[in-house]
Amino acid sequence: MHCSDSFRRCRCILALLALALAVSGLTRGQQPSKDIKFPYPERLTYRIEWRLVTAGNAVVQLSRGAPDDWEINLHLESAGLVSRLFRVLDNYKVVSNDQFCGTNSTFDAQEGKRHIVTRLRFDNSRHKVEYDERDLVKNTSEKKDLDIAPCTYEVVGALAALRAMNLQPGHQVNLPMTNGKKLVSVKIEGVSKENITVDGKSYPSTKYEAFLFDNVLFKRRGRLFLWITDDKDRIPLEFRLHLGFPTGTVTLQLEKRELL
Repeated sequence: MHCSDSFRRCRCILALLALALAVSGLTRGQQPSKDIKFPYPERLTYRIEWRLVTAGNAVVQLSRGAPDDWEINLHLESAGLVSRLFRVLDNYKVVSNDQFCGTNSTFDAQEGKRHIVTRLRFDNSRHKVEYDERDLVKNTSEKKDLDIAPCTYEVVGALAALRAMNLQPGHQVNLPMTNGKKLVSVKIEGVSKENITVDGKSYPSTKYEAFLFDNVLFKRRGRLFLWITDDKDRIPLEFRLHLGFPTGTVTLQLEKRELL
């Protein structure tokens, strides 16, 4: 299987995971006040590595859309060999409430010859989410309504909510999540305490596993591990996706962060 096929299959997952990253304290420049805890507005740049090569790059921005809302924007673009074989140019926007429960999202995906725009609109008064997918090349569309819980997350909101928690090893939390097509209860489990080294510096952190795969939210087999620092900033230091043959392991590595 070509690397372009593998990248295409994990692209959406990588995009959503990237939105949850907040890389304070890992780069030079302005740092948040010692009294400020996550969340706070920021912009970050990171790379996606697959089989020892850079498969893509992203710019992620977390900002206040309104006094009680958070807005997250992602620009994701393939790079190097992957881009030559299968170009990816995606833009993803999520609006959530102050607890990161979903309000609406728009995913504009240009991948190879495909161009699909997917929108979710959460109607919390009716406990429903409206799904609207449009294929701009084939000129087709798909719409559906889905019953949801009063506070339901899409993936990025759930991972951001995890960062705001103090979930310890040996404990777990179950969060209601949706991709617009189904509602599931996703288990996130604290695994162990580990030291993770980034740019030569070691950070005490907690390792987590998020059970999104094996026909939970995503059909394919796989495992997702993430490491979050044990300080007040709860910095996600690393994400590792183990997707099995032929894709293998995909790692999200941090590069740059700016406060807004």
